[in-house]
Amino acid sequence: MSQQEARERAIGLLYSADAGDLSQIESSEHEGRGFRLAHDTWLHVEEIDAVLDAEATDWRVARMPAVDRAVLRLGVYELRYTDTPVAVVLSQAVELAKRYSTARSGRFVNGVLAKIAEQPRTG
Repeated sequence: MSQQEARERAIGLLYSADAGDLSQIESSEHEGRGFRLAHDTWLHVEEIDAVLDAEATDWRVARMPAVDRAVLRLGVYELRYTDTPVAVVLSQAVELAKRYSTARSGRFVNGVLAKIAEQPRTG
């Protein structure tokens, strides 16, 4: 599974978890990079949401479109807790937002994650 496919899988799992179906992220039956990304992101979701609330000008996490929220959560996780290069995180997040969300989502996701990328990593 490519990194892009793993991110797509993670976005789907995060979307499901956000809708209240935590079984997909909590299940030990799942494996692979996509599952690990979603699981590890969800472990930090409260911290990630606080970062997003602080950096997403005029947008609260709860008001964001669900797909944007999933993409942003994964992006923040990768920026803060992994050694994935910033350019890769931003590029992939923007591509996912454009593909699975609204016409303006790519620009929104890029703006928010670019601000967060300027901060030091915590992981």
